[in-house]
Amino acid sequence: MPRAVPNILSIAGSDPSGGAGIQADLKTISALGGYAMAALTGLTVQNTRGVRDLHMLPPAFVAAQVEAVFDDVPVDAVKLGMLGAPEVVQAVAGVLAARRPPVVVLDPVMVAKGGARLLAPEAEAAMRALLPLADVLTPNLPEAAVLLGAPEITTEDEMLATARALLALGPRAVLLKGGHLPGDRPSPDLLAWDGGALPLPGERIVTRNAHGAGCTLSSALATQLALTGGDLPEAARRAKAYVAAAMRAADRLDAGGGHGPLDHFFALRG
Repeated sequence: MPRAVPNILSIAGSDPSGGAGIQADLKTISALGGYAMAALTGLTVQNTRGVRDLHMLPPAFVAAQVEAVFDDVPVDAVKLGMLGAPEVVQAVAGVLAARRPPVVVLDPVMVAKGGARLLAPEAEAAMRALLPLADVLTPNLPEAAVLLGAPEITTEDEMLATARALLALGPRAVLLKGGHLPGDRPSPDLLAWDGGALPLPGERIVTRNAHGAGCTLSSALATQLALTGGDLPEAARRAKAYVAAAMRAADRLDAGGGHGPLDHFFALRG
């Protein structure tokens, strides 16, 4: 029986402007009815216009934060975001392998919306080694290409082949985000698991307010998986609908002059 208020732990980096990273995760989890917890992996100096600097926390300190939560709180789901360095990836992987939380959603954060690199190239191999611990992997198309060492993905047919190739690396399911497909076509996502696939069509929302959309989707998915007792298709539909609604409502915010944030608490504003 799912917990009435599930406990969701985000392990990710900080965005001081509040649109992405741990801040977006905490807002999303709370807006959807979960109890939000956070273990920081790194600190960014950024705003809506871009990332200016990045400071990764010591791997042992990151692991100690995660261990402290597990020692006290029953964790229903974990969302992984920016891990940054190979040593941090390995430290987090060690804790998760020992603790085995019911749900792990991995957003393989590599590049910020403004183009800054958030995963060191030397950490890519460690990220691939982490994939078997993930219940759901949520890459966008450029991230999927990097994980596979493959060319750019440009068609929906290639998305299906890409999702299957990612499954072969070990995650139990893949939610492949299609927002980077070229042209003005709708923005299709694809949910795939061993033996099945489900297209998740969606409108292409023309907006500058998409900062943190990937963070929001993965933390929404982790929360919905806990709320639905692991119903992956339903959780994915709910998470995608939440992101779309938060993006559509974001024009009411006045938060920076670059890539604006989503309105995570749109439902409270009516």
